Amino acid sequence: MNGENNTQAEVPTKSSGLQSNIAGALAYFLGPITGILFLLIEKDNKFVRFHAMQSALTFGGIFVLNIVLGFIPVLGWMAGTLLSMVSLVLWLFLMYKAFNNEEYELPVIGDLARKQVEKVSQ
Repeated sequence: MNGENNTQAEVPTKSSGLQSNIAGALAYFLGPITGILFLLIEKDNKFVRFHAMQSALTFGGIFVLNIVLGFIPVLGWMAGTLLSMVSLVLWLFLMYKAFNNEEYELPVIGDLARKQVEKVSQ
């Protein structure tokens, strides 16, 4: 489905007044916080809702995993540091994809996010 919403990004969303690609990128800005915020604000735009759901699931899971790793001495701390670096790259990549009007699906989480958005939309 990559790139199929190019014309949709030119029209402001009904709820936020932002262009879809800007709202999609902002859904990743503060991870699960902005993901959940855009899920609550945006009711109609599936592009924005997809990115908001993927953000909430991805970065919420990473947040929880980082907390768990923090309880494991040495190895957990090293793994947590590596996870944080990978998360930063993933965060930038996903914001870039959303800003360029692409519904990039992460393995497993992207499919789950799409199913949740479709389920709520019905």
